[in-house]
Amino acid sequence: MTTATNSVNSMTSQFSEDQQQVLIVEDEPNISSFARMYLEAAGFDVLVAERGDEGLELAEKEKPDLVILDLMLPGMDGYEVTKRLRQDGQIPIIMLTARDDPVDKVVGLELGADDYLTKPFNPRELVARARAVLRRAEAPPEGPTAPENTVLEVDTLRVEVGGREVFVDGEGISLTPKEFDLLVALIENRGLVLTREQLLERVWGFTFLGDSRTIDVHVRQLRRKLGDACPIQTVWGTGYKVAADR
Repeated sequence: MTTATNSVNSMTSQFSEDQQQVLIVEDEPNISSFARMYLEAAGFDVLVAERGDEGLELAEKEKPDLVILDLMLPGMDGYEVTKRLRQDGQIPIIMLTARDDPVDKVVGLELGADDYLTKPFNPRELVARARAVLRRAEAPPEGPTAPENTVLEVDTLRVEVGGREVFVDGEGISLTPKEFDLLVALIENRGLVLTREQLLERVWGFTFLGDSRTIDVHVRQLRRKLGDACPIQTVWGTGYKVAADR
């Protein structure tokens, strides 16, 4: 414990943080207490819940700046908590999972988690990812570079940038903010191949600490929602593009 305490004290001297509130929803006390120790040493105010339903209730009451959410929880699992939180707002979420299964991570991202960590994790990495997710939430990217009155059209797809509206054959399509920005970034750069890393920087605002699979998840969602009208092409081993002649 002495070694861990010294490590935490060292980390405190390296970082300064305005007081922000983090809610940890984790049913393993040794994990939640260790994470809490490091987060508090880094300057965060930390709340802890051991059940999913309790965590959801606490999140709705306290409105924390960030939720760190275990996947497997009593009362209500992390997937359902994420879904409920996303219905009510955009509190940043880091999902914890003991499973090293890419499917779990992808499903978590599809439901709206901002990042994920597989247990066991390095508490320093947890703090770094918490800071990264909060920076994205506090300083969102400027979004599409086209003027607000710009209308982008690709075949039957119409994107009205200012109103942040998307239509296929005149029918409105509901996209999340990140799905919309990703689609616009690709259409604005039609004919160019954009790597996953470039898209993360353009849409999320800076280099993403997590897995670049989040781009694949959002592209898959766009294809599902837009159907045959989706203009995004996969460039295997590199990234994505919208063809110049579409």
